[in-house]
Amino acid sequence: MLNNPVYKSGSSYIIKSDYPDLDVIRVEDTYYMISTTMHFMPGAVILRSYNLLDWEFASYVYSSLDDTPGQKLEDGKGIYGKGMWAASLRYHKGTFYVAFVANDTHKTYLYTSSKITGPWKKSQIQGFYHDMSLFFEDDGKPYVIYGNTEIRITQLKDDLTGPKDGGLNKIIVKDNKEEVWLGFEGSHFYKIDGLYYLFVINFPKGNMRTETVFVSEKLEGPYICRTVFTSDLDGWNSGLAQGGIVQANDGKWYGILFQDHGALGRIPVLLPFNLDKDNPYFGIEGKAFETITVLDNRPDYKYKKLYKSGFLNEENQLDSAWQWNHIPDFNLISLKDNHLTIKTDRLTSNVVQAKNTLTQRTFGEKCFASVLLDASKINEGDYAGFCALEGQYAFIAITKKNGSYYLCSAEHKVIDGQEPDYSHKAELLTEVEISKALVKLALKFDLTKEGQNVELQYFNEITKSFEMLGREKSKLRYTLDHFVGVRFALFIFSTKETGGQADFSDFNFGFWQD
Repeated sequence: MLNNPVYKSGSSYIIKSDYPDLDVIRVEDTYYMISTTMHFMPGAVILRSYNLLDWEFASYVYSSLDDTPGQKLEDGKGIYGKGMWAASLRYHKGTFYVAFVANDTHKTYLYTSSKITGPWKKSQIQGFYHDMSLFFEDDGKPYVIYGNTEIRITQLKDDLTGPKDGGLNKIIVKDNKEEVWLGFEGSHFYKIDGLYYLFVINFPKGNMRTETVFVSEKLEGPYICRTVFTSDLDGWNSGLAQGGIVQANDGKWYGILFQDHGALGRIPVLLPFNLDKDNPYFGIEGKAFETITVLDNRPDYKYKKLYKSGFLNEENQLDSAWQWNHIPDFNLISLKDNHLTIKTDRLTSNVVQAKNTLTQRTFGEKCFASVLLDASKINEGDYAGFCALEGQYAFIAITKKNGSYYLCSAEHKVIDGQEPDYSHKAELLTEVEISKALVKLALKFDLTKEGQNVELQYFNEITKSFEMLGREKSKLRYTLDHFVGVRFALFIFSTKETGGQADFSDFNFGFWQD
């Protein structure tokens, strides 16, 4: 029994930012949640909470993954839309386990640590297990549950290096391919009170994302199907799905699923879960709602923000809110006194092939950030600036032409059904000559359903205010070539000669209202 429990109420949208493919566990009074980070480095972010509503950074599992040419943006393409996907987070007999696949290397990775903060030991599991869920039976035997359309359970060797010869290996669930846009995937597997629960997402034709659970009295099945959530929240008409469940200290069960929010990305939503083998459901009888009340294990705890003004943390290291777009080359980067300097050593034609681009997630539907750019050391044909980065991106930058500096804006639109062209140049929208290459730039996002755009802004020294460069806002949307929500991104790339340099400072993150 709990003594004098304290409960907290809050929005079921626990983080309005791009944290997809969630898995969550509780160890004593602490919750840990992992999310997909794809092509961003460091990767496999783990968050921490004591009440399921408030979250802060706990750890990155790796600083870089495999140092391949693609992961280092050296192959002319990169690993956009690939990289680390849908990790399984588990705690078993004093050890934390993180397991996931990378869709560029087609390998399955296993990281282990005695502490959530690491250090993490890296190894591999032989085979490729899409959207895997790592499971330890009561006797300690390990299994993976994984797949798309056909969900399979495979017993692993005791050392988790690969499948066990002669062990259980069978399909336990199959979807009807003709009735769905997306077959069963996103496996999350649990044993609770002697019953086995398999949670999966699918996308039936004529409906929205749907969360389904299969229940069985035996590990190998048969499994009985129950639809546990097919409902909207806040009018996005996108459903909630693909996440894990966890039991709170007061015995109640909760699930953390994600919802598609357009260009903002896939954002986490907290729902109570009714654990009933005959009638399981999320929310209130399968319907979502806007507020939720949970037990707060540490009501006086002060959480650190997941977003950051400035670059450095208290230890004078790059703050955890920042991630590099692919593996960076630190020989070309200087970061001190909250100043970021990036140099170029090769030619490229666009932002998505620019090495050492530093990114931070957008948060909320109306956020903005500004940064002071000193582009006085760029070369002819260089572009240095501030990008709203995703597949369909837009940027504001300083470029140098014929010895003069210009403030410019550009955007790139994704055409559905076409393969990504990684050599493309963004379309130039506006170009204005400036007298000096020192300008404060800003991105102002409207990521509401009606907005889905960004204003590319600069600080006007005459009016002493930020003004939009050009007359039109740039439209944003979530596209599958990058598969992530839009981010703030600081960049420089060279089109004619290498060795240019951009200096960024005074980065400020904020929110705005109408």
